[in-house]
Formats: sequence, structure tokens, C-alpha cells
Amino acid sequence: MNELSGKVAIVTGGSAGIGRAAAIALAAEGAAVAVADLDVVRGTEVAKEITDKGGHAVFFHVDVADDDQVAMMVHRTIEAYGGLDVAFNNAGIEGIPAITTECTPENWRRTLAVNLTGVWSCMRHEIPPMLERGGGSIVNCASVAGLVGFTTVPAYVASKHGVVGLTKTAALEYADQGIRVNAVCPGVIDTEMVDRFTGGQREAEAAMVAMEPVGRMGTPEEIADAVVWLCSDRSSFVTGQAITVDGGFVAR
Repeated sequence: MNELSGKVAIVTGGSAGIGRAAAIALAAEGAAVAVADLDVVRGTEVAKEITDKGGHAVFFHVDVADDDQVAMMVHRTIEAYGGLDVAFNNAGIEGIPAITTECTPENWRRTLAVNLTGVWSCMRHEIPPMLERGGGSIVNCASVAGLVGFTTVPAYVASKHGVVGLTKTAALEYADQGIRVNAVCPGVIDTEMVDRFTGGQREAEAAMVAMEPVGRMGTPEEIADAVVWLCSDRSSFVTGQAITVDGGFVAR
């Protein structure tokens, strides 16, 4: 039996990587999914892939750094499916690598705007309709970089640490109102973001793999499985947590 049958979900950053895998996994469990992303072509393809398999999905073009666009995303989701029960606030960017003193103000502002302010904006608009439904589950995408430091990506690290703190705060605020808020903290996952970071260089890829005690990168589907669990009633006593899905990365 589908665990999310009758539920309505939003997935930001849903056109590729972890977001794509999560949108497909949530739909496979019976949820109607609003796929949101800046990439119209690939986002539309993800929604079509879901509907072609008999699921329910719609695509919305959204920049999560724009609060008005986020508000419209939530409004249109409710128009399409009648409410909102689940959200995976996943949209994020890595920014431009540079040490702290060489990180530009523009890079800092844009990275924080998408990765942190975007998550706050999403929750700001997602929580009220969830309260109207009597509760819901929100999962924010943080990172192991939200738990430990990394050189050359100060804005990214700061934004993901912020996501963890924001998740805990919202979880406490709505714990007695039926809304659970958690974060997933992926380790090194085989996605286009990692490809951009390594530049496709084998030595750089090998160095990334070497950081993982399990000896390999994770897959987007492995993160999606954790997201589905956090969105389902199987995790009904879990809130305010930063769940690492990292192959042992932060256990070192």
C-alpha cells in the first residue's frame, strides 16, 4: 500500500539529482507532486515521467530566492491538488569556490539567498496550508557541510549550517501543531553538483570518494529513500533532526 496515498507534496530543485529522485520516489508512494525548479525543460520532463507512470505531477518554474514566486508556487499547488501535506525544500547551489577572504559579496548573497533564505521562504508559505490540513511533514535539504566545515566554500557551508538551525527552530515552533520539520544531510552524492565541483577530473573524483568511509559516492535515490521515510508516518516521532545520509562521512 502506498504510504503517501492522497498526500500532496512540493519538491523544489526537482529537475535533477536528489530533487528529481525524491519527486519520483514521493510519487511512487502515491503523492501528487509539484515539481519546482528554474530548469523548465528538465523539470517538465520529471513531471511527465511521473504522469507517464500513472502518477500525478505538475511543474512550476520557480526561483526560491524570490518570495513572491515561492508564494505563487504554494498557491498553484493548492489550486491544482486541494492542499499541501509534504514539502522537500531541496533547491540549492554550491556557489563559486573561493576561500573566505576571496568569496565575493555577490556569490555570498546569491548562495545564501537560494540555500537558506529560500528554505525559510518555502517554509513560511508551506506551513499555513499544512496547518489547515491538521499537520504535515517538511524536509529541508542541508548537507554534511551543515555539520562540519569545508575550505573554499564558505557561503555554502554557512548556508547549510543555517538550514540545520532553521529546521530545529521551526520544528520546535510547530511540534504541538502536527507539523514535523527535519533535515537531511547528504554526504558526497553522485550528482551534477559534485561533477561541477570536481570538474570531471578523475583525481578530484577519487579524492571525493576517498572522503567516504564506505568507499563510494551515494546515489540520489538513497537520499530520496530517507526523504520518503521522513515524510511518512513511519517517522511520526521524528522532528527537529538533521539526519545524515553520508556513508559514514561525519563519523570520522
